[in-house]
Amino acid sequence: MYTVTETIYFCYGHRLLEYRGKCIHPHGHNGRVEIELAAERLDRLGMVVDFSEIGDTMRGWVDATLDHRMLFRKDDPLCEVFTRMGEPFYAMDVNPTAEAIAHAIYDEAVARKFPVRQVRLWETESSVASYSGGV
Repeated sequence: MYTVTETIYFCYGHRLLEYRGKCIHPHGHNGRVEIELAAERLDRLGMVVDFSEIGDTMRGWVDATLDHRMLFRKDDPLCEVFTRMGEPFYAMDVNPTAEAIAHAIYDEAVARKFPVRQVRLWETESSVASYSGGV
């Protein structure tokens, strides 16, 4: 099995509804996402997928959707406030935990037909969550 991993850095803010701790308040992170692709065979050029294709495609989506955005659960009252203010945000069905963000990035990579094995989101230098599509 061959694997390649593209790393993307981005900044985001979030808060966790119904959480008992500091993360119930809006706060921000300098995140790092690692998108790992895998293939049994290499393409005709000897690659799993060209790094520039992964980077251009997924970095473009992260930049347009998550970077310098607040990430909220869709029923968060701040969604309405941000809408009224004309501020960009990204609404999720679930609390925007590191695990849920990794899952959202995984789903986007799959939708773009990349052979994704795993997505890891480093919320801090010492805290990482991952999603691999299986249990």
